[in-house]
Amino acid sequence: MDLHGKVAVVTGSGRGLGLAYARALAAAGAAVVINDVDPGAVDAAVDTLTSAGGNAVGVVAAVGDSAAAEQLVETAVREFGRLDVLVTNAGILRDRVLWKMTDDDFDAVVRVHLRGTFTCARAAAVRMREQGSGGRIVLISSPAGQRGNFGQTNYAAAKAGIVAMARTWAMELVRAGITVNAVVPVAATEMTRTIPVFAPLIEESERTGTPLPDWLRRDEGLGTVQDVAGLITFLASDAAKDITGQAIGIGGDRLALWAHPQEKAVAFAAGGWSADAIAEHWHGGVGAEPETYGIPAPQAPEA
Repeated sequence: MDLHGKVAVVTGSGRGLGLAYARALAAAGAAVVINDVDPGAVDAAVDTLTSAGGNAVGVVAAVGDSAAAEQLVETAVREFGRLDVLVTNAGILRDRVLWKMTDDDFDAVVRVHLRGTFTCARAAAVRMREQGSGGRIVLISSPAGQRGNFGQTNYAAAKAGIVAMARTWAMELVRAGITVNAVVPVAATEMTRTIPVFAPLIEESERTGTPLPDWLRRDEGLGTVQDVAGLITFLASDAAKDITGQAIGIGGDRLALWAHPQEKAVAFAAGGWSADAIAEHWHGGVGAEPETYGIPAPQAPEA
């Protein structure tokens, strides 16, 4: 993919997945605005990109407020003249089960993930519409947002909301030539490292340089952060100009299109449904095949 002449902002790109996205965009020719709350991580990321021949600047800011979003967009315009691509990757975790989750736990995660995505996308959309040449907005979601995940009320709710925003903004921005898609990545990160069946495999791979096992890359769709980055570059490119409003999963050897929620089973009753009628009908009718929930537990192959 050739992204020369394009300018991208990647939030939360000081390390991990965000840095992988920024490196891939820069390698394809885009100028990149790096963002993180850690000044050292920002400086190191900018050095990584520029030492490889890329063009990058850094902004130290916590996404959430409108001021931070506008600072990111203004930096892109001031340093590189325009904004073509936004990737909203910044996020934090405050995992607790429902009865132990505090107001602050909930608010902090929603502020960064959901509000931060909203404020950054709004600022980017305003600029892209003013430019009149379209653009690409790539929102980062999670399997937790698609299926729910134990101990992640705040995170799962925010990530589900991000996919809903992608669908909504795809409709609102289509006439401006701005695409909006949600990416659902799975990669070896600090979060997946906490999953018992994954942890020793990730540690062994990082220690020895040995690739992750084929079953993990294929069956679980879990690979390196670099495995995810190609989708970001694709969605930022002209090759993806007609793709919008989608939730796309990627990880390891797997690329997937997530289904949008829709009615699975429907039944009708003349005059409407009473509680007794629903109870009589449910298990043999609409509710005969209830949906599953939660991210399926990973299953290592038997030795």
